Amino acid sequence: MLLDQKEVLALLRCPRSGAELDKLDDQNAKVASSTGDIHYEVVNGYPILLCSERCKGLGWQLSSDASAVPRNTYSGAMKVMKRLVSPPSGATKKNVDTLISTLFEVRRKPRVLIVGGGTIGEGMDRFYEDVNIELVSFDVYASPNVQFVADAHCIPLGDNSFDAVIIQAVLEHVMDPGMVVSEIHRVLKPNGLVYAETPFLQHVHEGPYDFMRFTESGHRLLFRQFSLVKSGVCSGAGTQLLWALEGFFSGLFRSHWAGKAIKLSLFWVMLFDRLIPEKYNVDAANGVFFLGAKSECSIGNAEIVAHYKGAQ
Repeated sequence: MLLDQKEVLALLRCPRSGAELDKLDDQNAKVASSTGDIHYEVVNGYPILLCSERCKGLGWQLSSDASAVPRNTYSGAMKVMKRLVSPPSGATKKNVDTLISTLFEVRRKPRVLIVGGGTIGEGMDRFYEDVNIELVSFDVYASPNVQFVADAHCIPLGDNSFDAVIIQAVLEHVMDPGMVVSEIHRVLKPNGLVYAETPFLQHVHEGPYDFMRFTESGHRLLFRQFSLVKSGVCSGAGTQLLWALEGFFSGLFRSHWAGKAIKLSLFWVMLFDRLIPEKYNVDAANGVFFLGAKSECSIGNAEIVAHYKGAQ
């Protein structure tokens, strides 16, 4: 469950200096670095902790009160259709089960950070609903699902402060994924867990804010500062084919609606993910996942090469 805003304020740090923040009087609606030389606005209750000096991200030039891309909400028949074409991943559910059970083995009330939590990700509802999870969430825009606005390239939180960090469908949208992963490593407690889901073979989404893709091995390389708990495919070749067909028909008919109609009529293609062996899904995955624990040393290049799980 989302941590109370007052408790979150005590956790926040200046994204430029790392110093603690002090709340000024309500009339000013600002927070300040404890050094007294840097101030940040508080807009509608959300501290806006964006900086351009230290980070390589886009947060400093985005609106803090609205997403730079449309965020649709669905209800009724549209919600049913959305669920048909984007059903919850079985792999995500199993991974969330593993993550939560592991956390509760270590802590009675684990503290979890969601990076890019402006919208609740597929399968992540449990973190928002469980009263025994102290959840902190942020994004580059304000929403009811976050407590502050920040850029993942310079996370305004202290070192060694979280039991787990979740970053789902975010790393493809950042300028420097390595820097973001280093920040995740920094804010995790020793042996803290990270869970990431990132696209491999997907067409561009969110337009100009889509930059990166990762193979399963490339994802492992990105998280080389973490020991492996498990990794693999969260959506396979069948899902990837459905995405490709959507893109093909959108282009052929010069209409995104044409692509969505094809995706809706052929949603059953995703079921082939379950019939295709994992090693073939690895080479043609729509998306990959990584679950790992913070380590004090990085794995070597030879281990990265040996990690390959595909069919080639």
